Amino acid sequence: QNFPNPFNQSTKISWQSPLGNYTTLKVYDVLGNEVATLFNEEKPAGTYEVTWYAEQLTSGVYFYQLRAGDFIQTKKMLLLK
Repeated sequence: QNFPNPFNQSTKISWQSPLGNYTTLKVYDVLGNEVATLFNEEKPAGTYEVTWYAEQLTSGVYFYQLRAGDFIQTKKMLLLK
């Protein structure tokens, strides 16, 4: 899960990958529109963290989706300004 949540301006998303895979991390609004691509590359196994700066977006619910190989996970986060 991202931290902090809810957040104001920025939040950190961290994850662990037990295998090396091509990994993407994208953020979507509640309508399913992609608003940011935070990570999009091949990475070896390990622990990763990305900071998302959302100062240009309005308050509301956003979703981030992590894809690594066959693994897909979507989580909700709340931006409060």
